[in-house]
Amino acid sequence: MITAPKKRKMNPMLLNVLLISGGVHAIALFILGSITVYKYIIPDDAQFEEPPAVEEEQPPPDVKIEIKQQAAPQAQSMNNLRMKQVGNIAVRAVDVQLPNMQESFTVSTGLGGFSGGALLGGTRGSIGIGMSDVSVFGLKTRAERILFVIDANRQMVTDAKGGLNSYKVIKNEITDMVANLSTGTLFNVMLQDRRKTMLFKNNLVPAGADIHMQLVKWISPINSNASKPGLEGVSAARQPKLTTFPEDEIQQAASYSGDRGNETAFLTQYALEQNVDAIFFITGYHRGFERIRRQPNERENKEWQRTTSSRKYQQQLEEHKKEIPKMEEKIKKELARQNAERKSKGQPPRVLAQRYGVYSNARELDLKWETPHPGWQPAYWVDERDVEKYFSKVIDTLYTDKGGQAPSINVILFLAGDEKFSNDAEKSLNSYVRSFSGKNRVIRGEDEIKSARSSKNTKN
Repeated sequence: MITAPKKRKMNPMLLNVLLISGGVHAIALFILGSITVYKYIIPDDAQFEEPPAVEEEQPPPDVKIEIKQQAAPQAQSMNNLRMKQVGNIAVRAVDVQLPNMQESFTVSTGLGGFSGGALLGGTRGSIGIGMSDVSVFGLKTRAERILFVIDANRQMVTDAKGGLNSYKVIKNEITDMVANLSTGTLFNVMLQDRRKTMLFKNNLVPAGADIHMQLVKWISPINSNASKPGLEGVSAARQPKLTTFPEDEIQQAASYSGDRGNETAFLTQYALEQNVDAIFFITGYHRGFERIRRQPNERENKEWQRTTSSRKYQQQLEEHKKEIPKMEEKIKKELARQNAERKSKGQPPRVLAQRYGVYSNARELDLKWETPHPGWQPAYWVDERDVEKYFSKVIDTLYTDKGGQAPSINVILFLAGDEKFSNDAEKSLNSYVRSFSGKNRVIRGEDEIKSARSSKNTKN
């Protein structure tokens, strides 16, 4: 017999918990719903600000304008315009003379250049102000800072080279070139007589009409009188000091000896120390990089002292010294004889290559010694390859290491018509100018130097 299951009763406590929980949730839902409806559905009442009061303005009174026709303005007379100097610009190491308004002032783009250059000082900085085409006896370049070095030695005015007339051509060539430079181009002129030098100005100066006239006046007296050739007796001419490597043997040798190779090295370095773009040498002697004569060392001096102290040497030297006054008299008489003959033909007096050189004068006039000199101390030399290396170091110090570029060096070599110039000397000169990115030209005699002129037709 199957019995029906008994009906289970719910726990009264569980029922109360469920009722309470349901009531709490119902109340929470009602509150949250009321907040949502109030916040997002019922809009806020609009609020308006009261506009500002508007004041009524009276219209402005009528204005009557009378327009009168004006007379045409009169042109201002140029005579009433005046210029006033507002200031001077002082730049270190440059003697600046500003051009006046009647002179042209050229600003060009220049040729290349380098960074780090200064406006008028420092290393070779190409900024294009006053860039000029330059042509001297057919050698051409383009530069802003130019140095002309002119040999004034009496050898430049010997008969074989055309005398004083040829030198006048040289002076005209340089002064004409300066006259044709752009106004902003900086330049200087150096006269040299062996190692004696004289500068036109202490520093580079800008080209212009006034400075050109000063140059003409300054250079005109040089080699215009046969009795006062070169820089002889000119108090302003003196041997300058080289400053780049005072302790270097080669610089000391270049300053020490009167050998012509030493003088070339000396003048080259002194010109490079002027801080320029282009250098023109017009000279009667140049063999490029040569060996240069150095001072003898202690051992060499002792060896020579033993030679000169010998009895044979002393006897010949004594006899030779007695003959020197006689030779000087022979030179004087022979020169007087030749000048008298020249005067009768309307020719100027003869200029000898050396002023007081009794030995060179006797040789030039072909006069013979009865007792020749017993001999001089042997020469001791620095090899030309070492000289070339030395100048590479000079260029690095003065230009390259400062971000600059070495100037071009150009050489016009003025020789007599029959003067010897060996192939080796020519090769050495070619090597010299190539190392400085320059050119050279050999001119012989009066006729050739006249026909070689080129500066007068060079325009900037």
